[in-house]
Amino acid sequence: MLKIGDKAPAINSIYENGDAITLEQFKGKKVVLYFYPKDMTPGCTMQSCNLRDNYKMLLDKGYVVLGCSADSPERHQKFIAKHDLPFSLISDESKEVLNAYGVWGPKKFMGKEYDGINRTTFVIDKDGIIKDIITKVKTKAHTSQILESK
Repeated sequence: MLKIGDKAPAINSIYENGDAITLEQFKGKKVVLYFYPKDMTPGCTMQSCNLRDNYKMLLDKGYVVLGCSADSPERHQKFIAKHDLPFSLISDESKEVLNAYGVWGPKKFMGKEYDGINRTTFVIDKDGIIKDIITKVKTKAHTSQILESK
């Protein structure tokens, strides 16, 4: 289980456009890495649109915003286009990144238990150190949670 003060795990995956992404690309920048269950679902749409609507404020505070789910690059492209998202989404169909960050695991929904992505956001500093972990994500007010983070 990752905790505040840990070095953020490496990311070796792809963006929605198929280009490679690594966390090293963002050395020297603050990163908001948010994990969400699935494109086009109500909660995930609300969360992503909250970040979209406050994107300039996050940029002004020096943050790079990246979303991550197990959706395919093609599904990410549709999600970005439909909701005019100004940031990139990481496609982690292999679940390597999800497992490295400890967000893949048991969930309960409507009385059923299954494995899935537990909605979590990591705020990572310029040196790649985890500064905050938000596990009780408020989808309609997520930007506020990030800006209030440690």
